Amino acid sequence: MKIAISGKGGVGKTTVAAFLARWFGQRGYSVLAIDADPDANLGHALGIPNAGEIVPISQMKDLIAERTESVPGTFGGFFKMNPKVDDLPDTLAVPCGDNVRLMVMGGVKKGGMGCVCPESVLLKNLVHHLVLRRDDVVIMDMEAGIEHLGRGTARGVDAFIVVVEPGKRSIETAERIRELASDIGLERIFVVANKVRLDRDREYITENLRNFQLLGFIPYDEAIIEADMKGVFAGGVSDTTREAMEKIAQQILGIKES
Repeated sequence: MKIAISGKGGVGKTTVAAFLARWFGQRGYSVLAIDADPDANLGHALGIPNAGEIVPISQMKDLIAERTESVPGTFGGFFKMNPKVDDLPDTLAVPCGDNVRLMVMGGVKKGGMGCVCPESVLLKNLVHHLVLRRDDVVIMDMEAGIEHLGRGTARGVDAFIVVVEPGKRSIETAERIRELASDIGLERIFVVANKVRLDRDREYITENLRNFQLLGFIPYDEAIIEADMKGVFAGGVSDTTREAMEKIAQQILGIKES
């Protein structure tokens, strides 16, 4: 099962990614949780102590230089476009318990996120390997876009989930993400609505996202906000919230089985 999760910053996609990782892991699946958003904190959401100290792969200059045969700190020049990455999940992933391991990708700052540089080449090859070659459940917490995905990788994604909240900016971001995903052949695109308080929130999202398949609504829950502030896994959510998340997880599992 390969799941990519995206959405506007602050909508709760990292919380959804962490819950899904724990849910699959607790059911005996081997899970690789991938933090592919430079501004996300999936490690904290998974409850990893000192998660902020994990060095992102994009900052491992010696590793990047070794695998791409490039010179650290330089622009231009020649480097390998197909570096060896198949051993990295086993050597770099951090155990989180519940059969879950975390990998932090990081961002490529210099030259723009879309640059063809050793860092971006290594990350894209790694994502390609994770999606198409690994037997694990892979859950990617992505930024509001599809930077790490490409046409060759898209065919291996079982579910591309856009997390939204009631609000115009979130809806607009979801539509942009859908267009980008469609451009590279991602067809299984779904929506999870978060921070839903009232029936009118449900109606607003349903009315404005008719082009998506809706997996479910997650209610606004103070326990999630508190967990985020403490940097721990949101395990103390209400029964209503837990039930909503579990129904979403079961639907996602059904997508693969069908």
